[in-house]
Amino acid sequence: MNITTILDQIDMGSIALPEFQRGYVWNRDQVRGLMNSLYRKHPIGSLLVWETKTEQASQHQRGDGKLSAGTVKLLLDGQQRITSFYGIVRGRPPQFFDGNAQAFTGLYFNLEEEIFEFYAPLKMKDNPLWVNVTELMQQGVGVFIQNLLKIPELAAGLTTYINRLNKLEGIKNINLHIEEVSGEDKTVDVVVEIFNTVNSGGTKLSKGDLALAKICAQWPDARNELKARLAKWNKAGFDFRLEWLLRCINAVITGEAMFSALKDVDTATFQSGLYKAEKAIDTLLNLISSRLGLDHNRVLGGVYAFPVMVRYVVECGGHLKDYQERDKLLYWYVHTLLWGRYAGSTESVLTQDLHVLRSSHNPLDQLIANLRQNRGDLEIKAIDFQGWGMGSRFYPLVYMLTRVHQAKDWDSGVDLSKHLLGKHSCLEVHHIFPKSLLYKGGYPKSEVNAIANLTFLTQQTNLKVSNRHPSEYFEAFEQTQPGAISTHWIPMERSLWQIENYHEFLAARRELLAQAANNFLNSLLAGDIPEPKATDTHIAQNDIESSTAIVSLADERILEECNAWVEEQGLPKGELMYELIDSVGTVNAVLDLAWTNGLQEGKSQPIALIIDADKEIEQTANRLGYRYFTDIDKFKNYVFEEVLAIKFPQVNDYKQAFLAISNQITDGHKLMLKAHYHAPTQTITATGLAQAAGYENYNGANLQYARIGELIANHLNYLLPEREDNDKPFWSWMLASGYWKNIKDRENHTQREWQWQLRPQVAQALEDLDWV
Repeated sequence: MNITTILDQIDMGSIALPEFQRGYVWNRDQVRGLMNSLYRKHPIGSLLVWETKTEQASQHQRGDGKLSAGTVKLLLDGQQRITSFYGIVRGRPPQFFDGNAQAFTGLYFNLEEEIFEFYAPLKMKDNPLWVNVTELMQQGVGVFIQNLLKIPELAAGLTTYINRLNKLEGIKNINLHIEEVSGEDKTVDVVVEIFNTVNSGGTKLSKGDLALAKICAQWPDARNELKARLAKWNKAGFDFRLEWLLRCINAVITGEAMFSALKDVDTATFQSGLYKAEKAIDTLLNLISSRLGLDHNRVLGGVYAFPVMVRYVVECGGHLKDYQERDKLLYWYVHTLLWGRYAGSTESVLTQDLHVLRSSHNPLDQLIANLRQNRGDLEIKAIDFQGWGMGSRFYPLVYMLTRVHQAKDWDSGVDLSKHLLGKHSCLEVHHIFPKSLLYKGGYPKSEVNAIANLTFLTQQTNLKVSNRHPSEYFEAFEQTQPGAISTHWIPMERSLWQIENYHEFLAARRELLAQAANNFLNSLLAGDIPEPKATDTHIAQNDIESSTAIVSLADERILEECNAWVEEQGLPKGELMYELIDSVGTVNAVLDLAWTNGLQEGKSQPIALIIDADKEIEQTANRLGYRYFTDIDKFKNYVFEEVLAIKFPQVNDYKQAFLAISNQITDGHKLMLKAHYHAPTQTITATGLAQAAGYENYNGANLQYARIGELIANHLNYLLPEREDNDKPFWSWMLASGYWKNIKDRENHTQREWQWQLRPQVAQALEDLDWV
């Protein structure tokens, strides 16, 4: 079937995309490669479609486009190729599109060199040898031949150019072989298996995708219903994945961990399982939040213990019989978190633990016994607190102890517990020994961010402490709030409060933390802990809000913002604090942010962000095949240039653009450009730009700097990514890339400011023009 007919059938609804297919992931380089192969008559492979009845196809198609009557072909293999060509020929994406349309927008062909490139104004504008491929496909060669005839200098090559125009337009008539899967025996289960087989070179469906595809065959709204529950919990501060919820539902319905158990589950049973799982998860989140104080995604941890706990709660009729049963379940949950019970082979361990629920008369006791058997004992030792950063499994334990042991705020003396903090208050991570003093003393990041150097305070107290020496502020708070310091398991030996004795301080605090943890967990197991004061539930069906949110460490706030930025580009979110685990479940390293399947899943190597890491972590990531970045700005450039294949203009383009808009450039604009060029590493804050140009504050600088970028982008007809807050182009990106960084003022107060790093092409253009 020729390509034009294929596109027409998409428009008529005769060809559609199955719901279980992932979205469009190609970048501009891949689109250029496809068009180059088609133009040169190179083979690009066949298509695979599933021909099925329209009434059945409507349950599997992606998007809401109208399907043709009778039968429909669902595209199994060839989505990226057909979507790319559809976008180029039609000038818009197909109705089933889900991805970044910039990948196929603005493709041009050079009649002289026979190459494809995306639009670059200074190179292509008013040049008849550069042909807009979309316009050619829509208008035909006649218009372009007429343009060539008007230019006498091109007469010598006219015949060649016309032949190449015809050859380019002729791509539409290339025939692609289509393999069809059809027949009554070709159920969605069979088809998805076929899809995975033929798609071995691309991204296979995960086991969860496969299970959900089967569920969607009977209940098309299943995916949306699951996403609605995830959105509810996300609003409450818990970020769960769809596959996780599916595991919980599977555990409720079948008591199994393997998704294959859902094979013969009908719609009514699945819907009932979803309802029961949702209620049980709500119950557990409320229990864990109120009883353990783990009320936010960053401290929850151990999420794959939930399928077991959800199954247990449902078997108990949705309610645990008494506080002893409840606390024993929470005791088991905390230890699964601490020892990475589900860090390795999740399905096999879940299978083992779910089997305990079916076979044991005292399942909680047996679950705890199994943990002891694997660990030897469940006693927490001081050495267990040697981890560092929020990626450590023992970070949530310190937070939990702070919440349940009535640790006191050092300045106000109030208990740092939920019913005193209030629904909209927050705790901040506090470095007991300030980072600046430790770095000055030569301590590495792993020791600066050691778990034993972290505690939690109210924002007001954290600001008051700032980066003062602990020996100074400890003594001050001991005078105003006697005993408050020690409630955070601070060793009270004064000599340990000195920088030179920092290692001894860490060792002593680890001992105190281990003792407190063992006392609390043993009391939890024995049922000796009194009931907490009554509080509002954390998860409500109609009114969901996060309670005590943790204000992350500065580096991790930047990582969260970076992760959100990646998602804005139509790419998958990464996993924060990803553990690199060996075959026995031991954590070898923690990556700050990781994409284990690459940013284009299945099409690129694993990617990681490692901010200010020790060399051994970088070496571990490298050994395991990760391409890692230690700088947010360089990572974003990688996303733009290699993943999205968005190229910024070259030096000559910028030079000509600056000259063209020079009459619109103000003195303030020039002062900002000059200040940026001369800034250290050509990196400056918006405040620095404002000071250079005499603007009252950074708002004016941001506005005017964006104006320069807008003028350049408009002159070059350059398409920029849109901002998240106002859906307008991020004009300043024409001049610089940006990232957040913590800045200390003269009083050593830390504040976050946006850093602009001048693009090298812009810097060179300014230099060549003698503007700086």
